[in-house]
Amino acid sequence: MNQSRRHFLRSSSLLATSLPLMSFTAAKAGAVEKSSTEKDALPKGLLFAPEEKSRILANFKSERFAAVAKDVFEPDFQAETAFLERELRVTNHALHLARARRTMETAALAFTLTGDERQLALSKLALRRLCDFPKWDYFLDGGKAVVGIQRAADSNLSTALTLDWLGDALSAEERERAEHDIGTKGAPACYLSLYGMKHPDRVRGWAFDPEDEYPHKYDMSRWPIILNSTNLKAIPTAGLGVAACVLRGKHPQAERWLEMARNSARSFALMFNSDGSYDEGVGYASYAASHIAVFTEVLWRTQGIDDRSIINYPGVVEMMLAMSMPTAGAPTKPAGERNIVVPHETIQPAYDIVNFGDSGVGLDVLIAPWVARTNKDKLSQHVATNIGFYKSHLGAIWYDRSLPAEAPPSELMDVRMNNDWVVSRSGWGTSDGVVALRSGGPANHEHADRNSVIFKAHGERLFHDPFRAAYSPDVQRWKLRQTSAHTALLIDGVGHQYHDGREGVNSSWAWARVQSYHTGKDWMSVTSDATEAYALIDESVLLVERTLIYLKPDILLMLDRVKLKERPRPVQVRFQVYNDDGQGAAATSWREFTITRPHAVLTGSTHALENVVTRIGRLDLPESDGVFPFIEATSPAATGHVVLTASVAAPAGEKCTALNVIREGDAWRVTGEHRGQKVTVFIIVADGKPPVITV
Repeated sequence: MNQSRRHFLRSSSLLATSLPLMSFTAAKAGAVEKSSTEKDALPKGLLFAPEEKSRILANFKSERFAAVAKDVFEPDFQAETAFLERELRVTNHALHLARARRTMETAALAFTLTGDERQLALSKLALRRLCDFPKWDYFLDGGKAVVGIQRAADSNLSTALTLDWLGDALSAEERERAEHDIGTKGAPACYLSLYGMKHPDRVRGWAFDPEDEYPHKYDMSRWPIILNSTNLKAIPTAGLGVAACVLRGKHPQAERWLEMARNSARSFALMFNSDGSYDEGVGYASYAASHIAVFTEVLWRTQGIDDRSIINYPGVVEMMLAMSMPTAGAPTKPAGERNIVVPHETIQPAYDIVNFGDSGVGLDVLIAPWVARTNKDKLSQHVATNIGFYKSHLGAIWYDRSLPAEAPPSELMDVRMNNDWVVSRSGWGTSDGVVALRSGGPANHEHADRNSVIFKAHGERLFHDPFRAAYSPDVQRWKLRQTSAHTALLIDGVGHQYHDGREGVNSSWAWARVQSYHTGKDWMSVTSDATEAYALIDESVLLVERTLIYLKPDILLMLDRVKLKERPRPVQVRFQVYNDDGQGAAATSWREFTITRPHAVLTGSTHALENVVTRIGRLDLPESDGVFPFIEATSPAATGHVVLTASVAAPAGEKCTALNVIREGDAWRVTGEHRGQKVTVFIIVADGKPPVITV
């Protein structure tokens, strides 16, 4: 990403060395009371002032925010009331507490914007029921003290916003009880989790609360270490920080909480790369960044402390833009029964993404309007207005349609992020082509997907990466995390190193590294070495390397090289077919294959040192979860493999013209013409260095 263009001057190393100073500064800042004049000059409200209500209401009335407007202004009052009064169980935090606090917050927002008394009654009922929970989270340290990770943190945030938005409509008793619970159930639990991440040697032992109903259990012994570099540090950071801001001057621990929250936010900011990219994927980038944004916004508006630039937020929006991949077709509801450890989202093709790992099924651009406002960033305003969708009403609160927007510059068509993820495109529309390569290192919420590829053209996913992998190995959809479920390479049917899931969706040890990356007019090439990832489970692996040559918009060449030091073995190259909607089809003939979708078709041919054959297979999952077809090209047993796949895409109804592939010693020549595009590519393969490519 173009860091200089974004004027982002903070470097990770500088920030890391300044953390002790920042900690001292945070402590001093928290100890200094502002004068009444200074406080009067601060913006009113935690997230918006009364005079901004008309702008926010206008946003909700626009088509852009129609979905979240329905959630806010059109709840099923009867169903929500019945749930809160009769169905809610205080031993169910994962679902019931989350539903209660979400209803409380959205109803409070609707009331403050419209004055609807039904919304007021619903919000107050939800607030009372939230306070009826003896604990606000379902993890314990040493079997006693509550550890706040998500539920306690979000309860803090929602309760603080509810108190702000309901204002004088709350009685003194209601406000006092809510503030008491923030100070006793919410903030201490969040502080304990952050303290444990900061000092894991002082943790007595995190575990699930045996009184809670959560059905799946993980080994949490390393969670204080694991979570310290994940989105699950950002959430309690935000929850603790907002609690400290609203209780400052009312609770004796508020200063201590604020210091911990600010230091935690700064240390977590290092998890974003200097260009704004984020290793857990674009979905969790939005989730984590928006939580930190809420905290820093509240901190600024209540205390006058400006930490709003601790992350390269314009760079985060650039990552979102890079991962945008809109496709065609109708929404697809999830297959299979609802399971708490399987994401249950409807696939919206218009908001499709490069979904490496657990990125989700659509591009949530929640942070973009906040970045546009706080950074006066025109590209962020363009994204906020035109790209992706909004999962939360916060987007409507932050969006300002009066800000100027600017379309993406051409240099963002080809992006190699600081985490070695590569995305190349011919444009930003539904019919444009996108190729993405998952190189780089391990991360929380990753899949076993090193060197895997996504290819989209003419509105369709043609080389696919699976959606909705399970978060627990107890569930069959855990198999969607494996290398075999990706457009990736297997050695004798086996992928690269991954873990068994006993600790959750934490990172593996698997690395791939980009060795060569070049771009030109309407083309991109990249070579990534994943040897280390495969050698972790097979010491005989000497080389696993993938090279992509993308001739925009329709032609993708893929060269795989494998070397083994002993025992000849076959190599399989898999191409996953998108079929969540039941409309993906595949066919093979010797070394050739075809993938057909409603709006596009792809034909490919595979070429190797020895004869290669293709077949159609299906992932080993129950049909109730869907049918997952793939095409597999097998290079027969050998200690050295070179497999070149030449694929072309076209709109449905048009013919794909096969390319000519000729091997000349250690070189490959690819020629032909497809849809008016002439192709002449030379690939020279030599030991010890990436292939040399001439386009």
